[in-house]
Amino acid sequence: MNRRDSTPTKPAARGAAITQLTLTVFRLNGVLLHWGDKLVEPLGLTSARWQMLGAIVLAGTPLTAPQVGAAMGVTRQGAQKQLNLLLEQGLVEARPNAAHRRSPLYWLTSQGMALYEQADALWAARAAELAALVPAAQARAATRALESMLRELQAANRSSEDES
Repeated sequence: MNRRDSTPTKPAARGAAITQLTLTVFRLNGVLLHWGDKLVEPLGLTSARWQMLGAIVLAGTPLTAPQVGAAMGVTRQGAQKQLNLLLEQGLVEARPNAAHRRSPLYWLTSQGMALYEQADALWAARAAELAALVPAAQARAATRALESMLRELQAANRSSEDES
């Protein structure tokens, strides 16, 4: 018996369920990125740049490129590439970082904040449409499952890095 849901499960069946979840996340990620690109294209953004703006706004404080990357699950290099493009567009500014001279802190300019708010409004309208199709309890259960998987994978990554 599985202690959480009281249904009999064998290790192979649990592994298959996690494999199916992982494949679904991969497919969903691709669809979300494509969908997000279309959503924010009229604003001159891509999903990747929208993610960077969102990471900074959600943090509520300026962040370094590694912090932005960690917040959005991308590499520091990937975050830096998008932050450089946002700098060129005048949507973020780099501020000196007293804690690390070579790693500036990024914050949205007023233009960047205005653009983020426009993207957020577009998202809110689409999220409301999706919410009508996916029950909130189902979305919360999926979130809990994915957060659990994320924590376990992050812990495993930290352990393997400590062993290196």
